Amino acid sequence: MHIDYKLRGTTLTAALHGEIDHHTAAIARSEIDMEIDRVKATGLNLDLSDISFCDSSGLGLVMGRLKKMKAGGGSAVVVNPSERVEKVLTLAGIDTLMPIKKEERK
Repeated sequence: MHIDYKLRGTTLTAALHGEIDHHTAAIARSEIDMEIDRVKATGLNLDLSDISFCDSSGLGLVMGRLKKMKAGGGSAVVVNPSERVEKVLTLAGIDTLMPIKKEERK
């Protein structure tokens, strides 16, 4: 897995690529948290459009980033999850805790 970052104002977009499982979630968690702190982000967009697999570790990754952002007075949004990943997020009830947005590709 790898992550691409884009900062617009104080909103950080983290575009994740590959699979989120037990092994990759811990690394992604650490990397994203370091980038949030480095740029002092107040908003986080987790772009999951290129995630082909997400298990419970991925759910923990998403929820942990939401908790981190809220603790600092910020917010987090899941952006463009694949159909498969959106189903996992919805079944877990994450859509009731944070927005899941579909954005048009540019």
